[in-house]
Amino acid sequence: MLARSWGRVASLLPARADFAVMGRNPRRDLLAGLTVAVVALPLALGFGVSSGLGAGAGLATAVVAGALAALFGGSNLQVSGPTGAMTVVLVPIMAQYGPGGVLTVGLMAGVLLIVLALLKAGRSMRYIPAPVVEGFTLGIACVIGLQQVPNALGVAEPEGDKVLVVAWRATEEFVRTPNWTAVALAVGVAAVMLLGARWRPTVPFSIIAVIAATLAAQLFHLDAATPIGDLPSGLPAPSLGFLDLSALGSLLAPAVAVAALAALESLLSATVADGMTVGQQHDPDKELFGQGIANLAAPLFGGVPATAAIARTAVNVRTGAGSRLAALTHAAVLAVIVFAAAPLVSRIPLAALAGVLLATAIRMVEVGALRAMARATRSDAIVLVLTAAATLVLDLVYAVIIGLAVAGALALRAVAGQARMDQVDFRADLPGEHSDEEHALLAEHIVAYRIDGPLFFAGAHRFLLELSEVADVRVVILRMSRVSTMDATGALVLKDAVEKLNRRGIAVLTSGVRPGQRRTLESVGALDLLRREGREYATTPEAIAAARAHLHRTGVLPAAPDTAEAVR
Repeated sequence: MLARSWGRVASLLPARADFAVMGRNPRRDLLAGLTVAVVALPLALGFGVSSGLGAGAGLATAVVAGALAALFGGSNLQVSGPTGAMTVVLVPIMAQYGPGGVLTVGLMAGVLLIVLALLKAGRSMRYIPAPVVEGFTLGIACVIGLQQVPNALGVAEPEGDKVLVVAWRATEEFVRTPNWTAVALAVGVAAVMLLGARWRPTVPFSIIAVIAATLAAQLFHLDAATPIGDLPSGLPAPSLGFLDLSALGSLLAPAVAVAALAALESLLSATVADGMTVGQQHDPDKELFGQGIANLAAPLFGGVPATAAIARTAVNVRTGAGSRLAALTHAAVLAVIVFAAAPLVSRIPLAALAGVLLATAIRMVEVGALRAMARATRSDAIVLVLTAAATLVLDLVYAVIIGLAVAGALALRAVAGQARMDQVDFRADLPGEHSDEEHALLAEHIVAYRIDGPLFFAGAHRFLLELSEVADVRVVILRMSRVSTMDATGALVLKDAVEKLNRRGIAVLTSGVRPGQRRTLESVGALDLLRREGREYATTPEAIAAARAHLHRTGVLPAAPDTAEAVR
């Protein structure tokens, strides 16, 4: 048992092949890592500020979590750190439990992610429908944008834990005391990023815009441009001083939410990275393990919970990264910035960071993908809109749960709608010689139905209850070779319909029951009922021969010398 447990843990640890790849083209990986660091710096600062723990927490997360997730993760291309989606979850936790609560939640989420990895839960994330993912992304983009309203307008953060309320109150405060300097900086940075990305996609316009805004604020003494404030000149010593054991119970639910979001966003990001390359394939369980290690360590250094960053991962891939060396370089460059340039970074205006995040939120919205989902089916459009609305009004985990529940219900409805029961002509399967007159007489007393599709809880009642109302016949033949799946509910409804028909003197014969469905029928006693009456047959011709014999035996048809064995 111990050996098996250690074998499972060992399978999640980095292998020699993961590091061997790092030596293939180090120059290209180093350049990609430097580029990603330049892009990640303003995002790390901005998300740290938005979370409520400050810009230093964002930098600590980018350095510590970024390095550990790169080492232990399941993707060669993934870049991790603070993200907008995680910030959305952390804001209400910060408001309710304070900085210590956020750090404790991150620690607990790390443990949960490692447990998920050990349980091999990574592969289950592939079953999340695309409309849920797109609605989730749209909702996150809206929340990130609304979170930046106070800083973009240059007003103090209003009280409240709902972004819509906070944004509205900030707007009211701006109307009373306008701060056009902050607005100009935020809009200017966002415009440079958006327009520059269309003109020269490979140029890191985010850092250029932030530097320009910082220089403008310093040269022109723009007092209304509030800077982000002092940053630590290095990473703090690791500490568990924030941990309050008595609060673990109340923080379990937020920790589950953070772990679920980290798993979801990281595996989605890894899937996107695989799709952008040829020959790269991530290991979902290793990725969860790496994110768990990263989230265990980041809080010790004052960092917020981390996850893989889709935007930074995409930049990493597009700039030619081929191994983990690029993500490690990104973390190392940010570490140098923390140690060497903290005084300069502390002068960046909050409004400039708000502009970066506003542009990031806008770029998260893939209009083409949303339009495609909306046009695909009505169900897809409903799931997308509900998921986005729930993300905005509730929180991200509830949004995903609601999206999955609605998508599942609509999918069940669609699958159930495919199930059919049609009356069919049995002339082609009638064995032996027979005249049209005999066929007409048989058709007067025998009716055959063919069941197509799934026979399960969502659709069984619809037609099997109608079956029990069949009248004016002596024998009902159910052709079941086309039943694709069956659950206990479907088997119970079938048994109920057979019993009702039998009580009215109508014999029910079945044909073509698949081996995989026999166990379900046996579990509810339906197969025993049919076998007890001798009315379960392998093929339709056998069932029709038995039906003819039953009619001869009961005197409905005149006796024939070649009558098959009657149904007892």
